[in-house]
Amino acid sequence: MSKERIKAALAFGKERTEKGDKPAGNTIPVPAGSTKNKKRLGRGIGSKTGKTGGRGSKGQYARNTVRRGFEGGQMPIHRRLPKRGFTSIFHKDFFPINLRDIEKSGLTGSIDAKIMVESKILDNESTLFKILGTGEITKAVHIVADGFSASAKAKIEKAGGSVKLRSELASKEA
Repeated sequence: MSKERIKAALAFGKERTEKGDKPAGNTIPVPAGSTKNKKRLGRGIGSKTGKTGGRGSKGQYARNTVRRGFEGGQMPIHRRLPKRGFTSIFHKDFFPINLRDIEKSGLTGSIDAKIMVESKILDNESTLFKILGTGEITKAVHIVADGFSASAKAKIEKAGGSVKLRSELASKEA
């Protein structure tokens, strides 16, 4: 880049900033050779990129483009790799039961799956269920369930009740 161009560019910017304006991007001088024209393919044999346009003579790649991700017949990476995560065969879904549901149903004393089925809280005795702490409980209840949240356990014990896991009772019976 010539010294005159640099000097002109610097002077141009100073003139404009003294007036309080920023120089417009389209008026800043561009160094010679910094921009290139795009290749115009297939425009005659004299242009070096005529006839075949830089694609070679024959074959799949000369005739058309291959789709994105195509690896020449090899199993592509987006099909070789798994998607995300997996489903564990040991996963157990618990039916959630809140303390407000137990309070609303009016159950007292000892509560297990059989009593919950009778009071229409649970559909089936074999359903795994977990007691959650939403709501308050005022009566002392002794609940046997498959799981308890920490807040539910604290609220039940605060009301004078107790909690037991069904799995613990099953292991004692066996």
